[in-house]
Amino acid sequence: MIKAKDLAISFSGHDIFVDGNFIINYREKIGLIGRNGSGKSTFLKLILKKLEPDSGSIEIPRGYKIGHLEQHINFTHNTVLEEICSVLPEDREHEGWKGENILYGLGFSSDDLQKDPKNFSGGYQVKLNLAKLLLVEPQMLLLDEPTNYLDIHSIRWLKEFLQDWQGELILITHDRDFMDQIISHTLIIHRNTFKKFSGNTQGVREKIAYEEEIFEKTRVNQEKQRQKTQEWIDRFGAKASQASRVQSRVKMLEKIEVKDKLDTIQNLDFIFNHKPFSSKENMLEVENIAFGYDPQNRLINNLSFKITNGEKVCVVGKNGKGKSTLLKLINQQLQPSHGSIKIHNKVEIGFFGQMNIDRLDKNLTIYEELQRVDDQLSQSRVRQVCSNMMFSSDLANKKIAVLSGGEKSRVMLGKILLKGANLLLLDEPTNHLDMESCDSLREAIKSFEGAVILVSHDEGMLKEISNKLIVFDNNQTFTFEDSYEFFLKRKGWQDS
Repeated sequence: MIKAKDLAISFSGHDIFVDGNFIINYREKIGLIGRNGSGKSTFLKLILKKLEPDSGSIEIPRGYKIGHLEQHINFTHNTVLEEICSVLPEDREHEGWKGENILYGLGFSSDDLQKDPKNFSGGYQVKLNLAKLLLVEPQMLLLDEPTNYLDIHSIRWLKEFLQDWQGELILITHDRDFMDQIISHTLIIHRNTFKKFSGNTQGVREKIAYEEEIFEKTRVNQEKQRQKTQEWIDRFGAKASQASRVQSRVKMLEKIEVKDKLDTIQNLDFIFNHKPFSSKENMLEVENIAFGYDPQNRLINNLSFKITNGEKVCVVGKNGKGKSTLLKLINQQLQPSHGSIKIHNKVEIGFFGQMNIDRLDKNLTIYEELQRVDDQLSQSRVRQVCSNMMFSSDLANKKIAVLSGGEKSRVMLGKILLKGANLLLLDEPTNHLDMESCDSLREAIKSFEGAVILVSHDEGMLKEISNKLIVFDNNQTFTFEDSYEFFLKRKGWQDS
């Protein structure tokens, strides 16, 4: 059991959260949600004693072990076996066999144990990190965005593992579908404090919105009552005959609680700027393309497909198979070694890629980076898009260098909005965004009138958006002319 009591912390005079009071009970699986910057990762650091609160406390039972699965993977040993055994204290050095058994249970072979952990796929690296935690034998797992950069197969495995986990759990993830299938309770950081709800995230925002609606109605009624009472006091305060009644009203006025109006919470709210495609021809025609960074090991071989206006195409498969490479080929950043890619001359591409985020100019402000899209854009138009991306007023003057991953993703989306497009190429755009921003992005993609080619491992998003698939599976690349849900029912994955 973990108990937060009057927990508060601030940075540079800005409150992250105050008056945090809640209990995490035996075997509860907690989904920790809140906007980017609300303090989710800060709270985990407080639990891990990497930070000290300004006031209040987190009470953890003596001997209670906590395992933390971090976002960033850093291996320091030359073999998988050495890496996992590195977490054992001196009095448990003889228990390396337990680490071997855990690794075998997670799908590692005996040969894998002597390989360099840095050479494994992202999914297996996460499994190795998880194996290190399990060898410590924790009662609680802390997981901060564990699905980032994992493929569908690894995410499915992790979901099943966490569903079967018998200890306590605190999970931070932008993937609502993943979280909702695991957790027993939702803990939200909202307006600088914590609220805990039984069940998953479904309906939590609606409950809070209802509470705040009641709060606002109460605040307005109390304000009217205060104003009416004050007007009576002002009217009869000078009359001696009313002195006792005036004093009674003054005391009544003092007892009426003054509630501050709640600040408006900014949300990611936008639609993609659609440039009409005034042609009945195909937007894109890919014919028998092949590509491989190593000519002896092709990622893509004899792939053909066509994209028509309005199609929502999702690209799915394991990591490292060529999904991002396909988008780069379409965007003409790479050239196929065989075959052709024909793009209609009326196609306007909006491209979101993970590498593009790294190409943002760190020396510019958000406003200046967006202005670079087109020098002819008016200041009001750029400022409007800044606001759409949750960078209103002074926030637009923040330097790119100090932005978080989620903020940089929003800058990239803002550049696409300013440019306009009728074909969107989106490579895992939800990484680093918070859950609410992911929901907004999903709705923007669904309502976009042009065509979309989306790389994603979020099965909830795939089921909602796709009406056509490009599948990387079983060492093949092929199209499937229907939804992701129908693909799972009719064909299913061959890769394990």
